[in-house]
Amino acid sequence: MSDASQQPDVTFVIAAYNAEQTLPRAIESALSQESVDVEVIVIDDCSSDGTSAAAHAFDDRRVRVIRQSRNGGPGRARNTGIAMATGKWIAVVDADDSVLPERSAVMIARAAESGADLVVDNLEVVPLGDGQHYRMFDSANLSLRKEITLTDYIDSNVIFRDTFNFGYMKPIFLRDFVLQHDLRFDESLRIGEDYVMVVSALARGGRCAVEPSAGYLYHLMQGSISRVLELHHIEAMLAADQAFLERYALKGSALAAQYRRTSSLMEARAFLVLVQAIKTRSPAGIISAAVAHPAALRHLRMPIAVRLQRLLDRSPALSRRTAARKRRLRQPG
Repeated sequence: MSDASQQPDVTFVIAAYNAEQTLPRAIESALSQESVDVEVIVIDDCSSDGTSAAAHAFDDRRVRVIRQSRNGGPGRARNTGIAMATGKWIAVVDADDSVLPERSAVMIARAAESGADLVVDNLEVVPLGDGQHYRMFDSANLSLRKEITLTDYIDSNVIFRDTFNFGYMKPIFLRDFVLQHDLRFDESLRIGEDYVMVVSALARGGRCAVEPSAGYLYHLMQGSISRVLELHHIEAMLAADQAFLERYALKGSALAAQYRRTSSLMEARAFLVLVQAIKTRSPAGIISAAVAHPAALRHLRMPIAVRLQRLLDRSPALSRRTAARKRRLRQPG
């Protein structure tokens, strides 16, 4: 930053929990932005490793480090960072990811061109080890999109539809818009908090411009929470969606998209219940989940489907009670 009194163009908010190995890369990439003034706010979410020391190791007045008094999850940590941000734009970066030097300037230019309140770009996926990088979204398709609408965004976040959805995108937000509409990350969520933040911004009338180039580096990490979906995550997402619907009156195509998303979440919940029943060798649980949501069966991989059929075959009583559904249960997963 050229002048201590000058408002930064971008505030980078980095929530970090036990991220001492990757955090320096994230901070360095934020500080290396070209043609813009930045500040970096690192929120240490009560880490038990050297995360705080890794952040404090940067002898740069643009970096501020806040340690939470208790672990509150990524949503709470990001809200802490947003409350302290002074930049015109707010960019959220995960502690195990990084951004290219030109990203901020390119996205701000896109916003100025379109009058947008938030901007998303493509992501460069960095696999584990020496795997080849690839773009998360088709570049040609993104080039055809000028904006992502509320309907587009909800519809993209239907569970099981694609490997990646727009919820993986990391927008930059116009700080004044965030403050004006009191937008916050949902602190009850450990997965999907980005989705709620963006969908709320769009429901408030925010315009989301699309920058087709990839400026965000999404590093695939062993055990990354965003790639491990558990039953309690689905329950929390359903509750967050219900709260969203109570807050915003959706209509038309957006409401139809929300119905599809809710249906997919309920199907995902049934699928996870089914998998748990298989793991615990509970025929009654298997039948209950399969009868309640037969569509969940199609998501089973063949090895699990074989285990399911074997369990059913070992329980003649249950097999007799479900004779009418056996044909469906035997369909390939």
